Amino acid sequence: EEHRLCVLITLTMLSSLRSRLASIPKILKNGVSKANALKSKPKLTLNDLASSLGAGAATALAGYSIYTYLTAPNYAKIRGEIEDVLDNLDYEDGSMGPVLVRLAWHNAGTYSMFDGTGGSEGAGMRFGPEAGDDANAGLHVARDLLEKIKEKHPEISYSDLWSLAGTVAIEALGGPTCAWIGGRKDYADASEGPPQGRLPDATRNADHLRAVFYRMGFSDQEIVALSGAHVLGRCHSDRSGFEGPWVNSMTTFSNEYFRELFENQWTVKNWKGPLQYEDKSGALMMLPTDMELKNDPEFRVYAEKYWKDQDLFFKDFAKAWTKLMHLGFTC
Repeated sequence: EEHRLCVLITLTMLSSLRSRLASIPKILKNGVSKANALKSKPKLTLNDLASSLGAGAATALAGYSIYTYLTAPNYAKIRGEIEDVLDNLDYEDGSMGPVLVRLAWHNAGTYSMFDGTGGSEGAGMRFGPEAGDDANAGLHVARDLLEKIKEKHPEISYSDLWSLAGTVAIEALGGPTCAWIGGRKDYADASEGPPQGRLPDATRNADHLRAVFYRMGFSDQEIVALSGAHVLGRCHSDRSGFEGPWVNSMTTFSNEYFRELFENQWTVKNWKGPLQYEDKSGALMMLPTDMELKNDPEFRVYAEKYWKDQDLFFKDFAKAWTKLMHLGFTC
């Protein structure tokens, strides 16, 4: 389609140029000398050729802009349809938002700045290797939900849809507005995807967190800010192996995650699952990597700031999330 459009624009441009040049003999035929013709109509010489080419280029650009406008996804409409499917009383805590945020983060969190592979483009989770990664267990729920929107809007890429859905969910659940730009392309097959095992292991320590996030180009401050998204949703023993929510209001975006981290009392949970921590009530939990934000001196500086200042957390989170959603994507 783009090729045919460009050919049509080129033919139109040449036709316009021929029409302008054809006027020169008519002037000469009317008894005007060539010299006077050039003197009285200077735009019909080289100036005219330049202006014709310039006008043609402008026409081509305008044509391509119209083509792009007509074929680009209607992101505003798709945003609205994502918002419409967020509330679901039949799904655990009543909202699909948290699992959409997890999908967007796990899709983008495969990026490596060292070789440029992975990131928010590709949507590799459509294929067996990445979909079967243990870290992505349970995310078929989010992918299946968005498939209905994809069917209605085949013009949007999966990677655009997934990253937009996570961003819309954060905003709809009370979080900050995050800048988002569309235009991501999907992988043709699994061979284009990054190596598996690039997502964080929640049983590990601060050094592991840094290794994973530094690979993506994030700082300590950004690591802590992004960790604040644990305010949404919960862990499932049949997915990650861990169990329980971090906060009581798991469908509202706030700095409550940091408040619980510092104001609550945390002890090792006595159970047969992997190492995790629980509060006195046994209702809330923290992962080993969560506790590192409190125990590591560098991480703690930022975690304390976000505990005491929700506005600062929202501001820093929005910047870090926007960066995450555009890793590996050049718009």
